[in-house]
Amino acid sequence: MSQSSPPPADVTGQLAEQLLLLTRRIHYAQKHHFKPLGITPAQSRLLRTLERHEEPPRMADLAEHLGVVPRAVTTHVDALEAGGLVRRVPDPANRRVIRIETTAAGRTALAELHRARLAAAADVLEPLSEQQREKLLGLIAPLVDTHGHAC
Repeated sequence: MSQSSPPPADVTGQLAEQLLLLTRRIHYAQKHHFKPLGITPAQSRLLRTLERHEEPPRMADLAEHLGVVPRAVTTHVDALEAGGLVRRVPDPANRRVIRIETTAAGRTALAELHRARLAAAADVLEPLSEQQREKLLGLIAPLVDTHGHAC
């Protein structure tokens, strides 16, 4: 089989199933580690997205970046705002536009979430040696673009 030939359908199907199961396992591990922090994986993703913006984004920008409907962003922002982790602020150039920014408590929570994500990853990757982890990283890297989104 040449390098340009696609893998047999059965291997591709098995890989797809294994990746789906792994994604679910990672999600549940994160959910478990985030629970003491009172933050869901979706809320964590929104907080991480906020930190990547140079200036506070609009709700519509967040929805587009996260690939969700604006109502989903509103629900997560409401919960994070109730917890004091984000706040709505008027846009200085157009006061009708509302932007979302992380609070000091939100930045502290991000550090805690980072530790929780590492703990969740350690749980999932526990069966692998350091060498196997490095090999897996090399195998996965071409499947993910530089922005952390699936290609």
